Amino acid sequence: QVQLVESGGGLVQAGGSLRLSCAASGRTFSSYYVGWFRQAPGKEREFVARITWSGGGTYYADSVKDRFTISRDNAKNTVYVQMNSLKPEDTAVYYCAVSRVGGSTLSLYDYWGQGTQVTVSS
Repeated sequence: QVQLVESGGGLVQAGGSLRLSCAASGRTFSSYYVGWFRQAPGKEREFVARITWSGGGTYYADSVKDRFTISRDNAKNTVYVQMNSLKPEDTAVYYCAVSRVGGSTLSLYDYWGQGTQVTVSS
């Protein structure tokens, strides 16, 4: 069993930055893929970014390329997403999740956190 806890959300003005954290307990992220997803009010959950724990390879949705950076700290069993140049359309609840196989499809992720709210004002 894996427990994931997101933190770092809050209110920020357009153009500002936030850093979200995803802390894992119960099992290490080693040999897994860790993804970030988001869900805005009235919209379906969508893929944001993912990282391979071994090797550290990253992949981003087109909507966040060159603005968001995903990283990991293996000693802390924590994955981060640094979000810069935030836009109002980035407003959503952000979730981290763990997959055994990676990808950007929701069904490929087995464990999910409770989410953290990010609100970007214009």
